[in-house]
Amino acid sequence: MIETLTDLVPAQEIAEFPVNTFLESIVVDADNTLFITSHYEGKVFRISADGAISTHAAIAGKATGLALTPNGEILLSGWDEKETSVVWLIAGDGTVELLTELPEAIFLNGLTALDGDNYLIADSYRGAIWKLNVPTKTATIWLEHPDLARTSPEEGTPAVNGLKIYDNFLYASNTQKQQIVKIPILADRLAGEPKIFLTGVNIDDFAFDIEGNLYGTTHIFNSVVKIAPDGIVTTIAQLEQGMAGSTALAFGTSESDRTSIHVTTNGGMSFPPATGIESGKVVRLEVGIAGLPLV
Repeated sequence: MIETLTDLVPAQEIAEFPVNTFLESIVVDADNTLFITSHYEGKVFRISADGAISTHAAIAGKATGLALTPNGEILLSGWDEKETSVVWLIAGDGTVELLTELPEAIFLNGLTALDGDNYLIADSYRGAIWKLNVPTKTATIWLEHPDLARTSPEEGTPAVNGLKIYDNFLYASNTQKQQIVKIPILADRLAGEPKIFLTGVNIDDFAFDIEGNLYGTTHIFNSVVKIAPDGIVTTIAQLEQGMAGSTALAFGTSESDRTSIHVTTNGGMSFPPATGIESGKVVRLEVGIAGLPLV
């Protein structure tokens, strides 16, 4: 990790899960309801605005990335029980439909909307980004590039991981290389030539605020960082704020919550802190700037 400034923000734990719960991804709907994947359990948890926790959906396999569709459904990436890469579509009532199989994909991870019908999915081990068309239930390679790949096939750490769009660029974290890649989105929605935006910072998932600041989870480094448009990195939450194994984050959507991010953790399952593995948590951080609405 590169040297960073430190400016801690207020933190509030809003949900706790048993030790060895690997909370992986989070999205927040228009009603400020949180949806969170539990990777190994193959579950999507729902946390309502009043803090009530329930199981929204469950699949036979492992659950990774989430994205909301314009009509309130949820896309979920992961593997089925045969370890085939798949994407599911989850209806508002939690009903799960297998949308498509991607047998040529290796490790589907972060998801983000490209436009109303198309979504981009990180393939962390192939070093590629897939484009999923929901109406046709088909997926094709949007970009495969060395900047998205691992340094070697033996590396277990995911490469391309989180995906978000800001100002007509797709930003992609390459966790294994500790880089953030910036990819122009061309007029025809194809991928332009990638460039390295920042190196030396371990980012799993991330989100942007309306001013272009990037907020990222550092996973094994047990923190959340804020990266300004000029590349200055500031740590805004650490282990003491409940960031053990911070995996993902998303901004709130209600008027009272738009300037806060909700962080999921796995308690340090991947690389336990000296104090030991903690429970999985969802922690609210008040950052003072409203989040950028997703596509």
